[in-house]
Amino acid sequence: MPSPLLDLPGAVAADGLDADVAAHFGSLYSEQRTLEEGSGFVDLSHRDVIRLTGPDRLSWLHNLTSQHFSALAPKTWTGALILSPQGHVEHAFYGVDDGEAFTAHTEPGQAAALIEFLERMKFMTRVEIADVTAEVAVTWRPRTQAVERSSSVVGRSSSVVGRSSSVVGRSSSVVEPVETTPYASYELVPRDQLTAYAEAAGPACGFWAFEALRIARGEPRLGLDTDHRTIPNEAGWIPSAVHLDKGCYRGQETVARVHTLGRPPRRLTLLHLDGSENRLPTRGADVLLGEKAVGFVGTSARHHELGPIALALLKRNVAVDAQLEVDGLPAAQEVIVDPEVGLHVRPLR
Repeated sequence: MPSPLLDLPGAVAADGLDADVAAHFGSLYSEQRTLEEGSGFVDLSHRDVIRLTGPDRLSWLHNLTSQHFSALAPKTWTGALILSPQGHVEHAFYGVDDGEAFTAHTEPGQAAALIEFLERMKFMTRVEIADVTAEVAVTWRPRTQAVERSSSVVGRSSSVVGRSSSVVGRSSSVVEPVETTPYASYELVPRDQLTAYAEAAGPACGFWAFEALRIARGEPRLGLDTDHRTIPNEAGWIPSAVHLDKGCYRGQETVARVHTLGRPPRRLTLLHLDGSENRLPTRGADVLLGEKAVGFVGTSARHHELGPIALALLKRNVAVDAQLEVDGLPAAQEVIVDPEVGLHVRPLR
């Protein structure tokens, strides 16, 4: 559903999967700098949100996903993956528990498929699953703000991931993480309070600014920077969304084997693109080494310091200093996932 923040002055809608939020508010590069300076926020209210309740929710997620949930502290954000039996990433979500419910967000349009899978896995478990996208919106603020602030943005009486039976309702406030995690900058806001949140948390920065900084950090989006064959080891999800010291879960054998022996089949890399042409590569285009396709490009953006950049998934054996080409644009690499990554190389670091 289109965000009410598209009515803010200067808002220009994004496109494609992200069309329901603002791409920018008039100045792409200054919005990036605002976020890097620790100010502002980004509207991610187009992302889907699900809520899990019931006394077994954390132990059930612990057994089902790649993450360690059994001892998850309240108000601590975490990321998790659901893998196929072969270890391929099928779902990725990021959420926080308030002591009575776990609320998580995922890519736009993915809640239905995620809930369908989770429902099939419930069996006799005491867990209830609901799509709360119409009630809860996702935002993102620079981590220093998300972690350090001691008072809420919208009111002070309770957290957005609520105290009792509902995510929303009451005079809600923003969840304040109790520790820094890679996902601590996300916030959950009652959708009907999103405009009030924006007035208090501003300035609003567009989704394109968020994407440029995300790509520069080397954080992939499922289905955009990955494909159906992607395993966590290839995409840099270890250890942020994969806990390596927990019990068995679906797909764990692949993750553990690649981690122990090293050398994932492919590796996520940051491409620095030639900026002489005023365009970005088409998502999914082949990355070429000479005339040979060695991978594909995912999301791309214009960074205020780095220029045009993109994420790409390449074959592991592509030399890290090889000059590449994507969609007619020369591209140099910056390593995100070491081609030799794994337990066997740790003593050398």
